[in-house]
Amino acid sequence: MELIKTAREMRDWATKQKQLGKTIGFVPTMGYLHPGHLSLVEKAKSQNDLVVLSIFVNPMQFGPQEDFSVYPRNIKQDSLLAEKAGVDLIFYPGTEEIYPQYPPLTSVEVKGITEELCGKSRPGHFTGVATIVTKLLNIVQPRRAYFGQKDYQQYLVIRQLASDLNLSTFIEMAPIIREEDGLAMSSRNAYLSPTEREQALALNQALEICRRLYLGGEKEVANLIKAIKERLLQEPSLKIDYVEIRKAADLGPLATINISAIVAIAAYLGKTRLIDNLLLEVE
Repeated sequence: MELIKTAREMRDWATKQKQLGKTIGFVPTMGYLHPGHLSLVEKAKSQNDLVVLSIFVNPMQFGPQEDFSVYPRNIKQDSLLAEKAGVDLIFYPGTEEIYPQYPPLTSVEVKGITEELCGKSRPGHFTGVATIVTKLLNIVQPRRAYFGQKDYQQYLVIRQLASDLNLSTFIEMAPIIREEDGLAMSSRNAYLSPTEREQALALNQALEICRRLYLGGEKEVANLIKAIKERLLQEPSLKIDYVEIRKAADLGPLATINISAIVAIAAYLGKTRLIDNLLLEVE
């Protein structure tokens, strides 16, 4: 496995591989890898000749009061996990390499789907996401790039920008990977105390209540949201950011589920912000 730190070297490597007829699958991450990231690697391996994984904690997608300075980092551990998973190359640039001038004079903004859910709670977050992903796709030049369902809104944003900017990369989504007890895997889970870790299970449990009600015939969004909130509010330390049920295709509003929908939750336990979601498919 190789490790490259500069954009020029990364682009030269990618160009050479493409000239050899190789396809590149790309897994962009902020590091502190867990099985959720490695499931993306596995999917990338199955669909491409080579897999590139990037590790870059992007300052542009963090708000002023958010956790950029303390976001967990461990390049040694990440390198071992990536190599064991079959990654061919890690792209590990420094901040100055990605942003010679910060904040940058140029950014990428996707409108509409960025203005709800996490976009409402974290102003500017998705501009940071769209900008870094555009930069990374230009540098790595992959055939396909892989994102997890846990960040479903992010996936929609990136799919939209790839379409709008006529990028040649196909944007792929992989399912949420959960701990044995149902907690969605996240690098930020490392912040949780043992008590908070137990309380965090309420998110998935609330989603499962919603799933059962839906499969039992409940289609009214207000009733489903009410049931979700009732479970979340049983945890006094958990602060709800939002509970929403939206159209899966574009996050448009729904009153009755008559089209595939995304059930999305964001909540705080202490200073840790957690997100989780559930796709409800309509044939």
